[in-house]
Amino acid sequence: MNWQSLSSEGDFEQILQSSQSRTQAIFKHSTRCGISAMAKYRVEGDWGKKNPDTPIYLLDLIQHRDLSDLIAQRLEVHHESPQLILVRNGKAIFNSSHISISSSSAAKHIQK
Repeated sequence: MNWQSLSSEGDFEQILQSSQSRTQAIFKHSTRCGISAMAKYRVEGDWGKKNPDTPIYLLDLIQHRDLSDLIAQRLEVHHESPQLILVRNGKAIFNSSHISISSSSAAKHIQK
């Protein structure tokens, strides 16, 4: 799995910029949560098969809660943990949380 790091406001701005030409994915992950670990494991299992052309960024919520709050505010998405957010043209086009997170459901929105 080719996770890209999301750890600064600059990283987030780059995601917004890149989303103008291609959908970007953000996975908000809590290293202290078993459900988050399970969701991350499921995404790692088939993201490359289902969404090979979509970059996915990993945000550690424990270390970067302030950044998570900024993302929720800017994308107008209620904060959840774990959470998968798809960004296109600088806006959230899809988000899911907890056991609803899957590479397949993301793929349906990426292909639109």
